[in-house]
Amino acid sequence: MLTISDVTMRFSGVVALDHVSFDVKRGQICGLIGPNGAGKTTLFNCLSRLNRSWQGEIVFDGHRLAGAPIHRMAPLGIGRTFQNLALFGSMSVLENVMLGGHCQTRGGFVAHALAAPIVRREEVFLRQRARELIDFVNLQQVAARMVGDLPFGYRKRVELARALASEPKLLLLDEPAAGLNREEIEHLRDLIWQIRDLGVTILLVEHHMNLVMTVSDTVVALNFGRKIAEGTPGDVQKHPDVIDAYLGHTN
Repeated sequence: MLTISDVTMRFSGVVALDHVSFDVKRGQICGLIGPNGAGKTTLFNCLSRLNRSWQGEIVFDGHRLAGAPIHRMAPLGIGRTFQNLALFGSMSVLENVMLGGHCQTRGGFVAHALAAPIVRREEVFLRQRARELIDFVNLQQVAARMVGDLPFGYRKRVELARALASEPKLLLLDEPAAGLNREEIEHLRDLIWQIRDLGVTILLVEHHMNLVMTVSDTVVALNFGRKIAEGTPGDVQKHPDVIDAYLGHTN
């Protein structure tokens, strides 16, 4: 599904990613861990083409991403949530989720301006699909509420539903557990498994180690932009470089 080969990213001489290489197999949940500044979000920004000047090669589902425009990422099948929520607070939950599906529509500017039949059909489809996803993340009771009026944990689920509305093959989850309480994290864990069971491959950046090690099939660890470990959750947890760089020593 995803091959990252020798990817390097520099910002004004600072090496944010240093020859990073790993694969993510179709249907896997791959955890990406490391301390702050390790390069995790930088890699996500390369995958979603927010960073464009990286060196190396990224191939997603047979498509080389170098040179691909940002607006092509969602139609190619890459969906993403953000560490800092990127929602429209003055729009309802339903409207936010519907926006996530617009990359799958075919009606162009003229069709929308004229309210052509294809646009009306697509609007009905988007609304129905959005309601299904709102049910999936258990937010049906607040579907009509303005997102800006909702608690933080609810807004995280709205962003997840919106990312799923684009029908991704690969879902990039950037710290989805940040700011959540224990009960919300348990619900998130179950959601991640359910999303994987729908056939979606997941790349997960997360500091909540118990969540990462519970849901992931494989884990990649970064430190100072370099890959320091890769393998099963159990193997990575025991890797001395990971313990030194991130997990800390235990007595």
